[in-house]
Amino acid sequence: MLRRYLDGAMRRARYEILPDDGTFYGEIPDFDGVYANAPTPKGCRDELAVILEKWFMFRTALRLPVPKVD
Repeated sequence: MLRRYLDGAMRRARYEILPDDGTFYGEIPDFDGVYANAPTPKGCRDELAVILEKWFMFRTALRLPVPKVD
């Protein structure tokens, strides 16, 4: 169940290349504070997944709401 939630959230991720330094930036809309920046697309995805998991664990530990995902 947790894996399905995290995978669903990652499918919402949006990525872009930052023009100032050429690194990759990723974020997940509606997941405030869940973003990552890395030199490669894979690094950005991997970092975003780690941040998302920590964010989810923090929110659920404090019984804070989390967005619904498909």
